[in-house]
Amino acid sequence: MITFHVLTLFPEMVENACNYSILKKAIERGRVVLNCINIRDFAEGKHRQVDDYPYGGGAGMVMMASPIYSAFMSIGCPDATFLYMSPQGAVFNQKMACELATKEDIIILCGHYEGVDQRILDLLKPTEISMGDYILTGGELAALTIIDATSRLIPAVVGNSESTASESFSERLDNHLEYPQYTRPFTFMGMEVPQILTSGNHALIEKWRKKQSLETTLTKRPDLI
Repeated sequence: MITFHVLTLFPEMVENACNYSILKKAIERGRVVLNCINIRDFAEGKHRQVDDYPYGGGAGMVMMASPIYSAFMSIGCPDATFLYMSPQGAVFNQKMACELATKEDIIILCGHYEGVDQRILDLLKPTEISMGDYILTGGELAALTIIDATSRLIPAVVGNSESTASESFSERLDNHLEYPQYTRPFTFMGMEVPQILTSGNHALIEKWRKKQSLETTLTKRPDLI
């Protein structure tokens, strides 16, 4: 079992997205626990202010340190893995997902506006993770990607470990892209399923899939070779 503690200004955004498909089933079965903490609940003052203008001037607003720190401390998991969704972090990949899937508690801080007060990062030292070289309006969508990619690697979540073992970027495929997949009907718009897949010869099928995986990677992502 793994627990995701998500520090966010928009808990409903995360909770609603996890209420579908495999993630929903994983939560219902107790394989995954989702604990969304609304940072605004820890803000002070009548208006529960969570952001302010940046010192030195500049566009946008910055999330204040105090509410974030109080929300973090309320979780009470000093040994948890702490992540901050940031375009300055290392780009998330399957290897990271596999490592996270071995953890028991993961805290994810979702920034918003122009980011968070640097003192939070200096004090709590989260691992910064990026989804790529682009900017989102907030960290919630990035956090959901982490949750989804990690949860499906937990035993009994997807249901068939063979399914995740043969996907793109898996160790079984030597970090190559996945081979083409086919299902019924055998003929569609004049195109037939490759005969090898209906041969029943599993050794030849495995050889064909490895060859297709390599060719697909060379065509679509040669940087992985």
